[in-house]
Amino acid sequence: MSDPRGRMVEHVRGQAAACGRLGSAMYADLLTRVADDVAAGGVCADVLAGHEQDPGPSGLALRLMGSVHRLVLERRAGALATFYPSVGGTFEAEGAWAAFTALLADQPDAVRLWLDRPPQTNEVGRSVALMGGLLGLGETHRMPVRLFEIGSSGGLNLRADHYRYTDQHGTVFGDPDAPVQMTWGGRTLTPWPDLAVVERVGSDVMPVDVSSTEGRLALTAYVWPDHTARHERLRGAFAVADRVPAVVRRQDAVSFVRDLELRDGHLTVLFHSVMWQYLSREDQAAITARLEELGATATEDRPLAHLRLEPMRRTPDSEHEFLAAATVWPGGECEVVGDIGAHGTPATWG
Repeated sequence: MSDPRGRMVEHVRGQAAACGRLGSAMYADLLTRVADDVAAGGVCADVLAGHEQDPGPSGLALRLMGSVHRLVLERRAGALATFYPSVGGTFEAEGAWAAFTALLADQPDAVRLWLDRPPQTNEVGRSVALMGGLLGLGETHRMPVRLFEIGSSGGLNLRADHYRYTDQHGTVFGDPDAPVQMTWGGRTLTPWPDLAVVERVGSDVMPVDVSSTEGRLALTAYVWPDHTARHERLRGAFAVADRVPAVVRRQDAVSFVRDLELRDGHLTVLFHSVMWQYLSREDQAAITARLEELGATATEDRPLAHLRLEPMRRTPDSEHEFLAAATVWPGGECEVVGDIGAHGTPATWG
């Protein structure tokens, strides 16, 4: 499509459909209306002017919705807050749309303020993939864990072992008193009561300081307002972060992985979730090569594991699914270990 505005409309419609598939009826409705308004040259087109050439992966629609949600959370959005469940409101399509467009008309510059920043999420639910992966590793490599993550955002998933997980039999894993609680099903995993994570280090090109009001606001604004369970997990994870330290470096993924080294008597784990697609093919290849290089030096006394939750294909001809996979050295065999939802739940271990 050669028309720049037309491309923008198609992007917003695509994001509306994706939100609908992932359980946000609110954003599916609002973004469908945004697309129609952009096509008609309305107030949404005015606010988004200048972004017609933005590439699809930059998430323009989510940047718009995150900026508006930020104003709601700051109590600067007037009547719109009445319709946002994240602040106690109840969504109603016609009233919400009227208040949404009124906000864009009244405060266009405030909405535009966040349009140039990428959506910054730290989906706590994806910790199920890391914790389940660690439990699987503990069946054969029960030793102190050095945990590293690329695309860490605020580093909340680096605290995965301090959240509570319950399987279909009622078995509890992690911290039984944690304010973050999740469930999973499928294969029965073996508890690891003395799991000790002795290092927690992540990297991100734009790390978020979760100890700051600004950082917490940013992460909250990009959680969809009608996903109340996700908001509850995020609030609980902030509380855990207050007492469990972790380091998130301002560093690109390639250089971070190149800096990794193994340590005798420790299990070194690299984790990432729903970020691989944003790396260039060259960066993906560089990270893979470094892991294989490190893996060639791994022994049973200094193993290496690569855990990830990413959209993957089980076969070259199958559709993409959100799958948890593990590659462990020595050996270097890749195994799909779980079927995980886009936001971490539901999770089923295979």
